[in-house]
Amino acid sequence: MEFMSAREAADKWGISQRRVAVLCSEQRIAEATMLGNMWVIPKTAEKPIDARSMRYKDSKEKTVKPFLKWAGGKGQLLREIEKFYPFADGKITKYAEPFVGGGAVLFDILSKYDLKEVYVSDINAELINTYHIIRDDIDALIEKLYNMQNDFLPLDIDDRKAYYMQNRDRFNDLKVNGNENINIEKAALMIFLNKTCFNGLFRVNKKNLFNVPMGAYKNPMICDENNLRAVSEKLQGVTIVCGDYRESADFIDEDTFVYFDPPYRPITDTASFTAYTENSFNDEEQIELARFVDDIDRRGAKVVISNSDPKNSNTEDDFFDNIYSSHKIKRVEANRMINCNSEARGKIKELLISNF
Repeated sequence: MEFMSAREAADKWGISQRRVAVLCSEQRIAEATMLGNMWVIPKTAEKPIDARSMRYKDSKEKTVKPFLKWAGGKGQLLREIEKFYPFADGKITKYAEPFVGGGAVLFDILSKYDLKEVYVSDINAELINTYHIIRDDIDALIEKLYNMQNDFLPLDIDDRKAYYMQNRDRFNDLKVNGNENINIEKAALMIFLNKTCFNGLFRVNKKNLFNVPMGAYKNPMICDENNLRAVSEKLQGVTIVCGDYRESADFIDEDTFVYFDPPYRPITDTASFTAYTENSFNDEEQIELARFVDDIDRRGAKVVISNSDPKNSNTEDDFFDNIYSSHKIKRVEANRMINCNSEARGKIKELLISNF
C-alpha cells in the first residue's frame, strides 16, 4: 500500500494540514497511521464527509475538562459564556483563545464542536510546555505522573512536605536552566505541583520562581489518565503558541470566534491574582488589549472578553465601560474562589464583553 503525508492529503482534498491531523486523530480516515510525530495516509483514502455542521457532537463523544486548576478559571461561567458561541449557522469555523490559561472554554468548545482550525496561546512558558507535552508525548507524561503519585500518596505529612519541596525546587531549576530535553519532566512537575499545592494556585515571585506552599489534600489525583488522554486527543491539530496575545493576529479573520481571558484588573489594592508569570498586566495593557479587540472587530471576527467588574468596589469606576464603549457589556455573577480568607470568598460581578 502506498501512503501520502498529511500535507499531501491536505493539498489533495483542499483542506488544511491541521484539519487532516484532526481527522486522523478522530479515526475518520481508514488506516491512517502515526509514524514518529507525523500522520501517513493511504493514497487511496477518500476525503471524509465534512461533519462540521456546528451541531453538538454525539453524546458518546468524549467530554474533556481542564487538566489544571487555574486561578480565574472559567468553569463556573461556562453556562454564561456558551451563550455567546457563534457556531450554530456554520459560518464561524475557527476558534482562538490567546490567554488560554486552564482552558475551560477551550475544552468545552473542543468537546462540543468540530472546527476547522483552533489556535491557543499564553505567555506562561511552563503552561504552554505542558499543553505541548500532553498533545505530543502523552504516554511518557502519564508514566512520570504515575511514578510521582505512587511516591507521594503513601507518605506521611512531613515526608510529603519534603517530597513536595524537593519537586518544587527541581521545577524552579528547570524553569531557569532547563532545555527541551527535559520538557516532559517539567510538564509532569507542573501538573504534580498544581495537584498538590495550596488551592492549585500558580504564582511566581520577582525572581520568576514558583513559590506556592503545599496544600492539605488527603488523596489528590495526580494522574487523571482518562482525562489526560482525552485532552491529548482533542489537542491534536490545535496550534499551541507560547507568546503574546498579539501573535494571534495572523490567525484571526472573519471566520474566527475569539475569547480573551486576560489577567483580571484587581478589584481592590490587595486582590491581584495576575502573578502567573513575572510580567504584570496593568491598566495601560488593558487599554492596549481593547485597541487590539477593536482591530479584530473591524476584520469581522466574533469576540468575547471577560474581566473583573471594578464596580464591585467602586460604583463610579467606569474603566471597562469606557475602553469597551463601542461593545456590549454584560455583568454576571461569579464566585471568588481563591482567597486565603474563606470569609472573603463569595458572589461578585464579572464582565462579559462582546462585539455582537
